[in-house]
Amino acid sequence: MKSATRGQVRPLLLDLFCCAGGASTGYARAGFRVIGVDIAPQPNYPFEFVQADAMQVLSRLADGCEAWPGAPCPAAVGASPPCQGYSQMSECRPGLAAKYPQLIDATRALLGETGVPWVLENVDGSGLPEQDDLFGAHGLLPCGTMFGHPLYRHRLFEASFPLRAPHHPRHLVPASSAGHWEPGTVISVAGNCAPIALAEESMGIEWMTRDELRESIPPAYTQFIGGQLMEHLGEVAAA
Repeated sequence: MKSATRGQVRPLLLDLFCCAGGASTGYARAGFRVIGVDIAPQPNYPFEFVQADAMQVLSRLADGCEAWPGAPCPAAVGASPPCQGYSQMSECRPGLAAKYPQLIDATRALLGETGVPWVLENVDGSGLPEQDDLFGAHGLLPCGTMFGHPLYRHRLFEASFPLRAPHHPRHLVPASSAGHWEPGTVISVAGNCAPIALAEESMGIEWMTRDELRESIPPAYTQFIGGQLMEHLGEVAAA
């Protein structure tokens, strides 16, 4: 599949498993036109949206087909498969994690067949690299503190291109328990994540429901990665 960067002011990024658009917002701020894809309706999603099975869309791209009939050709693909099957929270209850799909390996394989740069996101425990490794994998572990957010929210990003990591400040302020924030602590955006206004401010998100917010990716993470993706696309186009 050919890249769509030449002659295109805002390269198109397909954000698969987009949910309510936390990651999409970061990519948009980095300069991408973003189309989100999710199997469930997303009434709060802030960009173009297609309701479809993300794995089927990715399979079509990997086969060299349009993502859906009449779909534009993407310059890059981002994917955030469901994380519950890898989450430490699911491991707290025997057998719970096994009830959720584990799509990382299948998603990575299909992304590699699309012929365009890609970014894959998930939680700690999913097997994504935290940094470049000897096997050629490119990874990054963002935290809210890297971007000036009072937030200890680690997410793993694997990419088809090298990633630079910002400084990760030490976690010196204690974190509160989910749903039990106390003044002087860092809020945990999980569970009830109250007070909601503080959770929204810490995440840099103000358009979601509480349930959507606690599952979301802070836009600062993907804005940072999206900036590096833009650089990579520019280098490829100039080569």
